[in-house]
Amino acid sequence: MGDMMEILLLPLLACVLMTVILGFLGIHVLKREVVFIDISLAQIAALGAITAHLALGAGHDSVLSHGCALGATFLAAAFFAYARRTVMDIPLEAIIGVTYAIAAGATLFAAGVATGGHVHIQGLLAGSILWTTWGQILSAMVAFALVGACFFLCRSPFNAISEDYENARAKGIRVVLWDFLFYALFGVVITLSVRMAGVVVVFAFLIIPATASALFSTREFPRLIMAWGIGIAASVMGLLSAYRWDYSVGPSVAAFLGLLLILAALGRSCLGRANAQLKKRP
Repeated sequence: MGDMMEILLLPLLACVLMTVILGFLGIHVLKREVVFIDISLAQIAALGAITAHLALGAGHDSVLSHGCALGATFLAAAFFAYARRTVMDIPLEAIIGVTYAIAAGATLFAAGVATGGHVHIQGLLAGSILWTTWGQILSAMVAFALVGACFFLCRSPFNAISEDYENARAKGIRVVLWDFLFYALFGVVITLSVRMAGVVVVFAFLIIPATASALFSTREFPRLIMAWGIGIAASVMGLLSAYRWDYSVGPSVAAFLGLLLILAALGRSCLGRANAQLKKRP
């Protein structure tokens, strides 16, 4: 038991931190209908990091690499905020997809040119959540707390834009500015999370708990509690099963998140049928 706790404590803390912040962000992402925003921002952050490695000789986990990754996500945040306001004929999701494709192609090209570029690609996709350090946990905790505080202080315009973009604009809300801040804060979370867990796990934490909670409620607070519960339960089950059967932690957690989503969908279907039967009774 002692060895298991020593091995799994930091990965579990990392999962809990990501569950808390990504569960909240996932609800907004679904409302805004920008499901693939995290993959796009993660890819852009990777392009910034590998460009720093190629052009400036920055190490994989150096301050310069992190700075270039964040800088790239801030530029992308400004672009997405401006594009949503000005490009009316193309859905923002399509713009995000095209941006991802371009960034992915540029990243693969840079990885082929740069010495050790494959390390960046492997870290981006798979992450290294099992080898999470106290330094990563503390930095993520501080960053996520600051981001969470910003979201709380700015909740009124963020919620208004997430609920109805055009209505928020009609009310005089500066949608481009607030959208930029939303995507910039989102980019900070995604950049740090992907460094710990990889794109696949982060995407699963962002979308699956929020989707499962939407099956049972439309109110934000109950959805948030359900999303957190699902994320933490999947993290515990995924970590324990990976430890027991000695396979990759990240895919295990993602698989249990998917399993819980399936169970939630089945449970919602059963509840719907039971309610329908009750309504039919005289």
